[in-house]
Amino acid sequence: MKIGIVGGALQGMEAVLLAKKAGYESLVIDRKSTAPAASLADHFVLCDVVNDTETAKRIFSDCDAVIPACEELDALHILCKEVPAVDKPLLFDMHAYEISCSKERSNRIMAEAGVPLPKPWPECGFPIIVKPSCQSGSIGVSEVNNEEERQKALEVVKELGDEPIQQEFVSGNSVSIEVIGNGTSARSYVTTEIVLDHNYDCKRVVCEPNILKEEDDELFGKIGVDIANGIGLKALMDVEAIYTKNGLRVLEIDSRIPSQTPMAIQAGTGINLLEELVNSALGKGVERPNSGNCSVYEHYLVRDGNLITCGEKEFGHVEKPYIAERLFGADEVITDYMPGKSVWRATVINSGKTPAEVLEKRKRFISNAMNECDLEEYIDRSPEVV
Repeated sequence: MKIGIVGGALQGMEAVLLAKKAGYESLVIDRKSTAPAASLADHFVLCDVVNDTETAKRIFSDCDAVIPACEELDALHILCKEVPAVDKPLLFDMHAYEISCSKERSNRIMAEAGVPLPKPWPECGFPIIVKPSCQSGSIGVSEVNNEEERQKALEVVKELGDEPIQQEFVSGNSVSIEVIGNGTSARSYVTTEIVLDHNYDCKRVVCEPNILKEEDDELFGKIGVDIANGIGLKALMDVEAIYTKNGLRVLEIDSRIPSQTPMAIQAGTGINLLEELVNSALGKGVERPNSGNCSVYEHYLVRDGNLITCGEKEFGHVEKPYIAERLFGADEVITDYMPGKSVWRATVINSGKTPAEVLEKRKRFISNAMNECDLEEYIDRSPEVV
């Protein structure tokens, strides 16, 4: 099985790693020769799929399935046209993606399905979150505590050429769940916890049983299935929520292969979401059982003599990464570390039967890296407000 992966950044790296775990051959296609997934894949082709569609079609025809690992609309439209033209499955749902790209549209669909959402302004009162409807990540997002700040936040969204979403500010742990649908039915997988760095970027993913209470975990899975059925999902999406003292509040959905959570799930449970997605597209019903183990997937930056936890955007600057087993005592590390190098990055994956076992492995990695690289300080920063 050869998987064509279009895009070699963070999502591309995730797809390559999942392909390796599933025993698939991976081929990354990217318009940049410096794409970090290029050094991890079995094959790499330098190609701009938008401006060189004939070459792209020849590449697609040599694959057994193709998955987008990018979010550029022009590239996605090309894939939706050209991959089916060479009679290969595209592991992507453009209709669901377009819905998830609009927070206004996806919120409306979720509200109709009875999904618990943060209350809208003005009925919620301050504090609130103001964010653009169609941007990704934390772009244009503001925490607002009064009317003056609200007006400034609205101007930020206006400057982005977008429409504002104004919602109750909810606090608690960030959680995520992945869902795969075939257009008529859907399955929710495993709840993970998302831990943020000081820039509100994901620095760590925790996969273990009992992240949520049993009844809330079942509810989260049902929410994922209800949303998937509501949009007729034919691929993979993730649902992001805050677990508040009053229960779950769903923030958004993203219908594309996520970075970070799938590998945490694979390490902790043995479930490979790329394999599940391929089987779904091919009409196969093979599902790996959940081992019930635990894992932690986290990013590090070494700079200025310090070992610093960092978000995925910072890790995305990694150069020609490779996969190292047992580096500094960790189970698995994706890194550009070389002995004597003063600046390097690493994604560290540890798993075990219990959270305590995983914690010991994490401590061992930190201690060994600090000692062997003669580093001065371990820095693990968090947001001022969570």
